[in-house]
Formats: sequence, C-alpha cells, structure tokens
Amino acid sequence: MSIDENTLGVTRGRRATRGLPTGSTGARSLRQAQQAGATLGTGYLGMGAAFVAAVEAAYGLVMFLFHLSTYPVATPAIIAWLLYLAAFIGMVTLIAVQGERLSGAVFAGLTAALALVVLLDFVAIWPLHDVGSYATASVSVGFGLLPLVTLRPARELVLATAVLGIAFIVMIMLTTPLTAATVPTQVAVLTLTVAPPAVAIYAVERFRHMVQIELDRVLVQSTVTQPRFAVGMLASDELARLDLAAEKLLDGVATGDIPLPLEPKVASTAASLATELRLHLIEGRRETWLYHAVTESEYLGRAVKLADPSSLAGLLTPEQRDALLQAVWLLLGDRRTRALGLSITLTLGPISTASAGGSIMSMASMAGRSVEVPIDLTSTGIRRSRVTPATWNVLNRMGEYSTSTHQGSLRLNIRCIVENPADS
Repeated sequence: MSIDENTLGVTRGRRATRGLPTGSTGARSLRQAQQAGATLGTGYLGMGAAFVAAVEAAYGLVMFLFHLSTYPVATPAIIAWLLYLAAFIGMVTLIAVQGERLSGAVFAGLTAALALVVLLDFVAIWPLHDVGSYATASVSVGFGLLPLVTLRPARELVLATAVLGIAFIVMIMLTTPLTAATVPTQVAVLTLTVAPPAVAIYAVERFRHMVQIELDRVLVQSTVTQPRFAVGMLASDELARLDLAAEKLLDGVATGDIPLPLEPKVASTAASLATELRLHLIEGRRETWLYHAVTESEYLGRAVKLADPSSLAGLLTPEQRDALLQAVWLLLGDRRTRALGLSITLTLGPISTASAGGSIMSMASMAGRSVEVPIDLTSTGIRRSRVTPATWNVLNRMGEYSTSTHQGSLRLNIRCIVENPADS
C-alpha cells in the first residue's frame, strides 16, 4: 500500500470532492485519516509474494545454468541475472529497513533496472531464435513485480506488466519462427511472465476492497449506541486537543506566566479556542448519529442521501438503528456503488402520534406515550428482485413497512414506533 493511502487503502484527497462542509465532523475525520502514516499494512501478502518470486528466481537460475553452454555469448545473460538479483535483494532489504513503503523515485529506479534486465536477456537469446525455451532472467522480472503490488498503486503495476508483455510479444515476433511446434512454448512463457503480476494485482485490489468495506461497517456500527445528538466518531480527539489547549492557557493566566491583559496574539488564540468549542457544542445539538454514520462513511457517503430536518433519527432505539444500517448495507451490496449508479435516499418525518386504532404495534403502545417515525427509503438502480430475504427480516425489526416499485426502483415506507421524546 502506498504512503498516499488512508486507513481504508483509499487515495488521500479523493473524498474531498464530495462536498463535505469544511467545519463538519466528517471533514475533520477525513483530514485526520489523511495524515501520513495512517495506513493499512499488507506486509504478509508482500512477504508471501517475495517468497514466490525468490523460488521462481532460483528455478530460472538453474535453467539458465543448464542451458549456459548453448548461448553464443552468455555475458549479457550473466549480467542480467546479477543485476536482477541485486535489484531484488536491494528491494527486499530496503523494505525491511524502511517499512512497507516504496517511494516513487525508488520504484522508477527499480523498474528501470528490471527493464535493463529484460533487454540484456533478450540480447543474449536473440541468436537462439527461441524465446520460449531460453528466456530466464526476463521471465523472472514478471515475478519480481509481485512484491510491489502491495507497495505501489495498481495502475503503475498494470502499466509495467503491460509493457513487459508487449516486449515479449515483439521479441517473439521478431526472433522466433512460429510453427505448430514452437507456438505452445511461446504462449506458455508469455503467460508465465504476465499472469503472476496480473493475478496478484487483482487479488490485492479485491482484498483491499473487502477490508475497506469491513472497516467501514465497523466504524459505522459504532454509532448505533450514541446519544440522540452526538459528535462524530473521531471528534473526541479534536475535543481533547481543544481541552488541553484551553487548560494550558488558563493555567498560564493563573500562575502569572501569561500576564493580563492578554497580548493580541494570545487573545486571538483564546478567541479561536472559544469559537471552536462553541462550534462543537452547537454541532453536537444538531447532528444525529445517522448523520455521522452517513457522512463519515467512505461508502455510505457516496451512495446515501439523508433528509432528516427534525433530527428524528435520534429517537430510534439501538435495535432500530442497527436494523436501518443493516438494511442500507444489504440493499447496496458489496459492489462499488458509484460505478453501478446505485443510490438510496433516506427521508425521516414528519412525525405523527401513534393512534390506538392503527396497527398492532400502535395498539400495543399507550396513547400519547409513543410516536410514529415514518422513514421513506427510496432507491435508484436497485430492483426489488435483487433484495435478499435477509433484508426483509431486518426491516421487520424496525417496524411495519410497505413496498412499491417505480421504473425498476424500489421504495420502502417504514413506520417505526418509538418512545415519545416529551416523556423522556
């Protein structure tokens, strides 16, 4: 994973285009996640890839020594192997010393060295007119890219793999007579060179995507037990910073280290602290748990639109909150919602008193001591046929609901019976 990715493996700054308010808890949480060093390590995958590359290099070196006598001029191939081993050992050593990070400059130098390895190997086997049978060091270059898939962005590795594959195709077309006897060998060596890094890139990207979703769900799930109005998931660190700064300022005034009246610079600092604390207090009285769950989620934030002007989400019980979040996750699925165009609009309200002559849930509640919170869940691009039975079971935990469809999209009207806030 590169140093430009946050805890979820997402490139820093990507979410900034989503339009979060600068002073919102979601924006502050995003800035904290964007700080360098907040990365998710994939070291075990890199270690396994390095081991596979080392095993293949040993096999390729044995094959090279076995065919050494057939080379008209073996010097370029020998230099290619020495350069490849030096680059591979140097990369592993650098990662072990500096950690799971590889700068762009080092990556560029490493790819240049690997390109020189391919060139030297091609020069050595050119007179043999059979790339599939004699290519060794150049084939190992494909495996040498394996440890890099956990350290650099996928697009860079895809480009390097594509260039390597094109180089092999061109070399085969220029030097090797393609007959029924030689074509299988050429296809095999081309596949052996390109397939490992391609499969590794896909596997690591899917792994990162899976971890991103699971981490995001865990963070969002932490909001179900929050009070009706609450600060964001990462706002406690910000409050602790402001509290420490205010304590230092007040302690300095009490001990006389900061003379009164305050100097203009100190007074400006005190005013800024007071303003930020007031903003936190105001924010905590108007932002519900559902607001934070949506805005601070990497996936819900891009697919869910929330309309809750009366902050009714705070009235839901923890069980109803959990069911609502699970229903949204199940409807969206685990795919990239932006690419598929899936979206959900959540509208809460207006509130109404539960009548004694209504549904079974309404009759079970005492008149005036419970209220009905209507939730309108409107989907775009989500058909009723793709709704799983687990989703309907989750909706039953929230209350009574009715469904309707319009132009292939699904609309759910959910009636949640909650405790009357006036009785709290």
